[in-house]
Amino acid sequence: MSVLILAEDVDATADEVVRALGERAVPVHRVNTAWFPSQLRLDARLQGHRWTGVLQTPSRRVELEEVTAVWYRSPRAYRFPSGLSDAERAHAALEAKYGLGGVLASLPALWVNHPARLADAAYKPVQLVTARRCGLNVPDTLITQDAGAVRLFAEEGASVTKLLGSNTLVEQGLRKLAFTQLLDRDGLADLRGIEVTTHLVQRWVPKAYEVRLIVIGTEFTAAAIRSATPQGHLDWRADHDGAGYDLVPTPAAVRSGVAELMQIMDLRYAALDFVVTPGGEWVFLEINAGGQFGWIQERTGAPLIGQLADLLARGIR
Repeated sequence: MSVLILAEDVDATADEVVRALGERAVPVHRVNTAWFPSQLRLDARLQGHRWTGVLQTPSRRVELEEVTAVWYRSPRAYRFPSGLSDAERAHAALEAKYGLGGVLASLPALWVNHPARLADAAYKPVQLVTARRCGLNVPDTLITQDAGAVRLFAEEGASVTKLLGSNTLVEQGLRKLAFTQLLDRDGLADLRGIEVTTHLVQRWVPKAYEVRLIVIGTEFTAAAIRSATPQGHLDWRADHDGAGYDLVPTPAAVRSGVAELMQIMDLRYAALDFVVTPGGEWVFLEINAGGQFGWIQERTGAPLIGQLADLLARGIR
């Protein structure tokens, strides 16, 4: 029995998890899908109710039927020979997605998390409505491409805008980050281009601090993030290094709601963001089923690497 880790080549957190599994005498294989097809080969045959066969790398042989837990960390896209035409490359990528990807996705293992569940959980509108159904406090939210609707929403109270997807943008070869923005008078006066796509506008929640809640199996670790700058107070990611971090208890009602959210979304791991108001109310912002957690362990000493290793090891048992 073994654990399969799907991760990119350079990943310090994945290194730590591999080390922790080794300390627990758990067989572990680390694979990057970017190795396919030059350094990763699949040979799978349908036997009975499952696929059997091997994943073969230059240095490792992974028996598919031996894999009982999979950590889907951050594997990269397949890399095909440079001589392929654009049409050939697109065809090869699609076949690999449904061939190699399909075989892996069908493995009857403990997934942390299954790629299909990761894809489902990425939709922020789904997150927000599901969180509210689970009893979590969620800010008033508008999703629109209409400037008039934004202005009407903002008239009801202070509002912010944030991206529905990744906050990383690449423009002219430069990587840029888009943080939460307060909709002030100037911003509301100039909403040019809003009609091009959908935008998320949300009621500003007065905050004492923010919380990054890490859920690994049944383990809950809540880290308070206390920003000392105006930019960090609006969005802690804008002042990541300048913020203070400390562990805080998770209220019972929040824990119950999050546990239900995790169950509905069929997730074994997630990083959730909350605002805590001056009155102590926890308000849900989002759930990231593949969010980073290593920096929380570094800042607080929480044993998150060990918790994940234990969860993957239980998949073997």
